[in-house]
Order: sequence, then structure tokens, then C-alpha cells
Amino acid sequence: MDFLPFSHTWPYEQQGKDIYVEQCPYCGEEHVLTHMKARELKLAKEQFKVRLVMPCCHRVMTIVEADSDYFWANEPLRK
Repeated sequence: MDFLPFSHTWPYEQQGKDIYVEQCPYCGEEHVLTHMKARELKLAKEQFKVRLVMPCCHRVMTIVEADSDYFWANEPLRK
């Protein structure tokens, strides 16, 4: 994978089978339960692109990689 700057990352948490983001990078909604499935997270950790539609504002985050703490997106998510 090409190097992506830290501005392209967004933290997430996995609790059981649920995947949360503390805050939506697009609309600012807090404590967002995503519709991402465990198999999609596994694909992202294997460096397959995964599209995540944020349920709060319906914006699409294209995840190009994931690690145990962060999604790495194809666009800047931090200012």
C-alpha cells in the first residue's frame, strides 16, 4: 500500500460484532453504530477496499485499509 498520511485515518471500536465510531468525520454525530460487518472489517484489514455508508448522514467512506484501531481512507478525514 502507498503511504497514507495520518489525516486519512479515523478511529473505530469493535465491541462484540458491533463496530462503532466515536464521532462521524462528516457530520459530527457522536457514538455512531455502523452497519459494517465483521467480514467487511476482515477484508479491510487484508487491504481490500471497503465502502462504509455512515448511517447518520449517508456519506460514504472508502476504507483502503484497517488496523486494530483505525480505518485508513482514500480522503482526508481530519482537518
